[in-house]
Amino acid sequence: MRRALGSVRAKAALGATVVVALALIATGVAVLLVLRGHLQSQAGLQAEVQARNVAGQIATGTAFDQLDLPDGEDRPVVVTGDGGRVLAVGEDVRAVDGKRVGKGKAAEGSSKDGSDDGDDDGDDDGDSGRRLGPGEIDDHADLQSGSADVGGKVADYRFASVEAKDSRGTSVKVVAGSALAPEEDAVASVRDAMLIGLPLLLVVVAGVTWLVTRRALRPVEGIRGEMAAITASTDLSRRVPVPSSQDEVGRLARTTNETLAALELSVERQRRFVADASHELRSPIASLRTQLEVAVAHPELLDMPGAVADTVRLQRLAADLLLLARLDAGERPSDTRVDLAAMVREETSQRLTDRVPVRIAELAGGEVAGSRGQLARVLGNLLDNAQRHAAEWVRVSVVREGEWLALRVEDDGPGVPPDERERIFERFVRLDDARARDDDDGGAGLGLAIARDVAVRHGGSLAVRTGSVFELRLPAAG
Repeated sequence: MRRALGSVRAKAALGATVVVALALIATGVAVLLVLRGHLQSQAGLQAEVQARNVAGQIATGTAFDQLDLPDGEDRPVVVTGDGGRVLAVGEDVRAVDGKRVGKGKAAEGSSKDGSDDGDDDGDDDGDSGRRLGPGEIDDHADLQSGSADVGGKVADYRFASVEAKDSRGTSVKVVAGSALAPEEDAVASVRDAMLIGLPLLLVVVAGVTWLVTRRALRPVEGIRGEMAAITASTDLSRRVPVPSSQDEVGRLARTTNETLAALELSVERQRRFVADASHELRSPIASLRTQLEVAVAHPELLDMPGAVADTVRLQRLAADLLLLARLDAGERPSDTRVDLAAMVREETSQRLTDRVPVRIAELAGGEVAGSRGQLARVLGNLLDNAQRHAAEWVRVSVVREGEWLALRVEDDGPGVPPDERERIFERFVRLDDARARDDDDGGAGLGLAIARDVAVRHGGSLAVRTGSVFELRLPAAG
């Protein structure tokens, strides 16, 4: 149960239900208030019309005992004169707002002069301030809510008070009411309908949200299940199902498959790296062990130069493998400034034992941001590669090209075939015509791979521009 309530479907259904419930409650309250106000306005208008009807009879000279008054239960009417004396009263009207009224006597405080308690919402810009002449009716009417006792039954009414003068100049006030019971019944009916319909609508919203969310998340469950199966089987060649929709779930599935493909490639590359490293380490270690065993049995046969060469080769290979491991682990170069021209002069000046002399061509000024040690390692690897293939000369230059600095190493060797210009940057890859030379000088096919990895981590690139020209491009600092 807890798992079901904690699912995305349950949370989505609950959230949608709460939002819809709050919206419906707010809308229902607003509708009831508007409906109540509208019905009260209608009741006030009906009361005012009735009051002016009676006032019109009085203004035209109709005697008070001959007034045509409406039914007291629906339209209670009270006509008062000076001092609150009741001049006319509707049938069965006994009290207004709890104050007794009776024809021919003063009402017990029932006179309504417009200052009574109640919500006066009449028109305040009328002519209530001017003197009325005989037979005139005030244009202003006071509206307020109250109760009346008609035939022993007390109910709520909306009252309208209108002042007038009869043909003899006698001032009177006509108070007419309109029953609010129909308004209250209408509001109650709407309220009851909302109370009944709201839970049903919320159930429908929750059910529809649950079903729609379940359908939308079904591909996600498929992706999760396939990922769990891939994790359990460690088979990275499998892929998660991709839905046909072009929505967020579809993009999630495609991104997941891209991640699995990159992970599979990384794992496969790591496996090849381990296998190749084991193979490359086996030869110098076996050779060194053989020489040491021979030396133990026959010291006079010890090949000291060979043992030193194997040790140096093993040391270089171990250093290359450690550097590749650091690069694969995400090691970032330092953010120091390196002068490429100065680095080229310094590094080439130390290569006194090279088979072919290194020539220095154009050296444009400029600095790059990065690790001087790693960039020097790139230059050294490029020079070593050129030395293995050069016939008579090797040339180094630094060229400024806009916001880039290009370090180029060129030799007069046969060059790299076009179809091999990307393959040579893979780890432990050696071309057939270079393998014999690499075996002699200890190369393991890691120099160019290390150089490209370092170049990429410095924000640059390393590629073969022509057959025998290797170009390292780095963004100029500043």
